[in-house]
Amino acid sequence: MVNPAYRATLPIQQPKRLKATPMDVRDAEQPAPIERIRPPEGAPNVLMILVDDMGFGASSSYGGPCSMPTAERLAEGGLRLSRFHTTAICSPTRASLLTGRNHHTVGAAGITELATSHDGYTSSRPDSCAPIPEILRRNGYNTFAFGKWHQTPTWETSRSGPYDRWPTGEGFERFYGFMGAETDQWYPNLYEGTTPVPTPTEPGYHLSEDLADRAIADIREQQAVTPDQPFFGYLAFGACHSPFHAPKEYVDAYRGRFDHGWDEQRERTLAKQRELGLAPEDAGLSARPDEIGAWADQSEDARRLYARMMEAYAGMATHTDAQVGRVVDALEEMGLLDDTLILYIMGDNGASAEAGPDGCVNEYAAYNIVPATVESMLERVDELGGPTLYNHYPVGWAHAMNTPFQWTKQMASHWGGTRVGTIVHWPAGIDAPSGGGIREQFTHVNDVAPTLLDLAGIPEPTSVNGVAQKPMEGVSFAYALNDADAAERHTTQYFEIFGNRGLYHEGWSACTKHAVPWEFNGEQPPFSEDTWELYAPGDYAQANDLAAAEPDKLERLKELFLIEGAKYNVFPLDDRKAVRTDSEAVGRPTTGSTDSVSLYPGMRALHESVLPSTRNRSWSLTADVEVVEEPARGVVAAQGSRFAGWALYLRDGVPVFHYNWVDVERYEIAAPEQLPPGTHQLTYRFTYDGGGVGKGGHGELFVDGKPAGSTRIAHTVPFIYHMTDGLDVGEDNGNPVTDDYGTVRGVFTGGRIHKVVLASGDDAHRDLMGEAKAKASLQ
Repeated sequence: MVNPAYRATLPIQQPKRLKATPMDVRDAEQPAPIERIRPPEGAPNVLMILVDDMGFGASSSYGGPCSMPTAERLAEGGLRLSRFHTTAICSPTRASLLTGRNHHTVGAAGITELATSHDGYTSSRPDSCAPIPEILRRNGYNTFAFGKWHQTPTWETSRSGPYDRWPTGEGFERFYGFMGAETDQWYPNLYEGTTPVPTPTEPGYHLSEDLADRAIADIREQQAVTPDQPFFGYLAFGACHSPFHAPKEYVDAYRGRFDHGWDEQRERTLAKQRELGLAPEDAGLSARPDEIGAWADQSEDARRLYARMMEAYAGMATHTDAQVGRVVDALEEMGLLDDTLILYIMGDNGASAEAGPDGCVNEYAAYNIVPATVESMLERVDELGGPTLYNHYPVGWAHAMNTPFQWTKQMASHWGGTRVGTIVHWPAGIDAPSGGGIREQFTHVNDVAPTLLDLAGIPEPTSVNGVAQKPMEGVSFAYALNDADAAERHTTQYFEIFGNRGLYHEGWSACTKHAVPWEFNGEQPPFSEDTWELYAPGDYAQANDLAAAEPDKLERLKELFLIEGAKYNVFPLDDRKAVRTDSEAVGRPTTGSTDSVSLYPGMRALHESVLPSTRNRSWSLTADVEVVEEPARGVVAAQGSRFAGWALYLRDGVPVFHYNWVDVERYEIAAPEQLPPGTHQLTYRFTYDGGGVGKGGHGELFVDGKPAGSTRIAHTVPFIYHMTDGLDVGEDNGNPVTDDYGTVRGVFTGGRIHKVVLASGDDAHRDLMGEAKAKASLQ
């Protein structure tokens, strides 16, 4: 057994005494057997399950309207944490969760796409803050991560790496999932380790089901080979982030169940939370902010649309929980359920308000500032949840999913942005009362890593891979698991995202809203002009502002925020949503050529950030192809997806260029005849009108240098094609730009692609505020 003293320095190296040995092994004593490193006796398996964008009041296990029977089952056999907090946004929460430090300490002040060169904002975890999977792996755990990542700096996500901050460089022995903030659940863009893999094409495929399959298969194989070795699994669903994709039967099950609207839903949810003991009997319901409209003020058509949008979200939540149920059932079948610590975190932040007041049926139209009317969205209401839409609900429902708290995701100032439902289930280690228990001590996402080490009997390391470690900043909550009345140990915690900030201290909370997520109106007001609020320890929902009544208390907490902010790299505060889209202005590295690049078959999922841009400028595409068998079919090159993008392909041998303007308008140029056998050069040339972003232009197709057709393209995509659906050569992974390829995934057949050259013109136009709106929505 490993001496506990040796676990403080990783990798573990137990000293060996030097001694003389005979030359011939026959004369030597047999030394002690080689010892395989294992965790201390009694260390549990750990399964950390993270659901995306789910507020405190969404799950039925926390009084919400989304049926999640697996969560209820685990809560009945375990504990519900009633005051568990995140950072209010994606990448920062995940970084804090996996390192045990505050998000600014590990450079994760915001999403990776908006990183700057200030210490707290780099999106680059320092080596002095080793993540929990690396610590556990070095102590003998097997580790895996399946699902969403969104923590690697954007300039390190290409084939050129480096891969240090990819999942497999962060201590996970296996990774299968996607790297960005979101992906299409029906047609995801996935990686196995560091290699992009083809999008699954089997009928009825859904990513959440695939991730559950992966987790079950991996645990079964690991336990079959080394049943004495515990595992650490990180199962991070893309759900319930937009797009709200779920099988039709799950969405239909909620038909009509949200017709009462978001205001009444908040009342219903709070009543249920009181009944469950999650909220005190005297807990008030925080007021709906003026920026969020009342349900009664919406038109009849809008109410019908918005209710259906909420049905899609609820269907996705239930479907996700069903996949968690499959994993739990598999653990039970393997006899592992009692000895596995399951941490079911239902939200990396509060529910998302990023689709604004009206929601949307195609987020990529919204990102590109192409508004849709209620009437136009109603025409597609029956497609909600399916593969032809990329839908998201309105802010009113996001606010309701955070009941009883104020505000939403991105609002680090208020509990609506930070507090989420979290269940701890470990029968072998927790003496949970019949029907489950509730723990009311303040807890934060940075507490998870030290808690896991505490429960596993592993010391926090002082050195990992030769680098001295910063102490973890979270506080283990193991003390409270078997003692509901234990005094709270995490007594002070700051919060900050995009200038929205707050401080918790010994039951009191001070907070200030700097800006709401869906508003982009140019420069923000000075931080000194922000209005602070104050809430007392007994005010569970932050419903009664005491700022005017307790000014001295508020000032003390504001001073404490300054102290905490200085300790943890929070300053300088940065609300420059537009400026931060300009990599050069904020000192963020970039990769790739901005002028011209040669591409070859097999290149897959190239993100638009590493390529010459085809937005808001003239550009060209030149492909050298060879036809071997007539007719050749499939994609030569494609960028984007069904929801925005372009493709050059052969349709039964005929060269075609297809431009998809956010699934609203589509433009096509088709050559007059098939390509005969032999080598050919295909060229698409676009001449931009100029005069701003998203403008039109003239598209031309050439075959072997001769004009083969042209068209007027009235509108172009100004800001983003897709977060994860990149450029492919010889196929179109993800949700295809068009369904017209004639082969599965648009795989090129009947010939060869030799080379494709993508070139960008020098007549670019930019709109930094529009770019900021698009990027800030990709949380």
